[in-house]
Amino acid sequence: MILLKNGQVLLGNTFVTSDILIADGSIKAVGQNLDCPQVTTTYDLTGKIVAPGFIDVHVHWREPGFSYKETIAQASRAAARGGFTTAMPMPNLNPVPDSLENLRPQLELIAQHSVIRALPYGAITKGELGKDYADFEELAPHVFAFSDDGRGVQDANMMYQSMKIAAKLNKPVVAHCEENSLILGGCMHCGQRSRQLGLPGIPSVCESVQIARDVLLAEAAGCHYHVCHVSTKESVRVVREAKRAGIKVTCEVCPHHLISHDMDIPADNGMWKMNPPLRAHDDRQALIEGLLDGTIDIIATDHAPHAPEEKNLSMTKAAFGIVGSETAFAQLYTTFVKTGQMSLEFLLQAMSSKVAQTFSLPYGQIAPGFSADIVVLDLEKSWLINPEEFLSKGRNTPYAGNKVYGMPVLTLAAGKVAYQDSTI
Repeated sequence: MILLKNGQVLLGNTFVTSDILIADGSIKAVGQNLDCPQVTTTYDLTGKIVAPGFIDVHVHWREPGFSYKETIAQASRAAARGGFTTAMPMPNLNPVPDSLENLRPQLELIAQHSVIRALPYGAITKGELGKDYADFEELAPHVFAFSDDGRGVQDANMMYQSMKIAAKLNKPVVAHCEENSLILGGCMHCGQRSRQLGLPGIPSVCESVQIARDVLLAEAAGCHYHVCHVSTKESVRVVREAKRAGIKVTCEVCPHHLISHDMDIPADNGMWKMNPPLRAHDDRQALIEGLLDGTIDIIATDHAPHAPEEKNLSMTKAAFGIVGSETAFAQLYTTFVKTGQMSLEFLLQAMSSKVAQTFSLPYGQIAPGFSADIVVLDLEKSWLINPEEFLSKGRNTPYAGNKVYGMPVLTLAAGKVAYQDSTI
């Protein structure tokens, strides 16, 4: 039995000085001056923020199939260090989880090695190749949602039929939106900076045109449609109009798209290569406004570890993706909360309770009866982002050396310590 004492606990929309009693993986009581003779561990959290554990619906844990980039053991510990207590690993694996047989190796690895709750995706199409349907019905009881993340589903009828099946199974379709005919061999956003660097660009319409197609398909299919990592002002506009029309569409934005734009890229450096790419300043502003006004529902990291030899290259040759599990909260807190652009409560909800609400998950609250998924934050702690200190195997971040504030110091996942900083 664990007792958390004197923390500033986020209860709904406000912080209240409270104690939390935890036993058998769940929250037993929340209040002041709690005590119990059966308590075995007590943490005095005076001056610390206590919030529901973060939920990340978009991570790449690379196992099975690509353990040279990351393992589930490493990825889950990195997530816990970042304050995450639930994560949803994407299906671009080997084997691709397009059938229960191909999903089982991942489920077994999660059961053996993950220190946090992990809810995997099932693929939309066999091998994520966009030609044949995955085995939706046998996968449905074992997966969070269906996605071909890393690739856009190019065939409209295949997406439509998949949405209809998913709707019957009460599962969301989660889409990486990219029209292949418009990628044009690009490696960064098509704009002023790509021209300055002499690098091929990816136009914004590559993303937004597929979202526009899909929201209409989702309306026809009656499906919950969720858009991965929106990055353009046009995408925000399409989602906003779809929501006004009553279509069940939700979307996420990544920390890197909120804090950076393409003009921040200092040189041709593969560490800055991600998909979707950092867009223009106007796009970044539209993303911030979309998050604040509720058009964008949640924040997700798109944590994407790669081996050094895959990233220490020109952007034309490097792999797409950066890591984010361990730095997301601190970067967002430093950029937006410390500058007064958003409240701490808003940020925490976008990373926890709002995620749970968006996908009808029984997590994201600190209240009796809920799973003891809790993150403790030290907002006064400043630190430099140092990839060599990451728990993730991936070191691929363009933000090395940046000074940030706010550090998760204790993460409890289902009542068990998943991460504890040496200072607590």
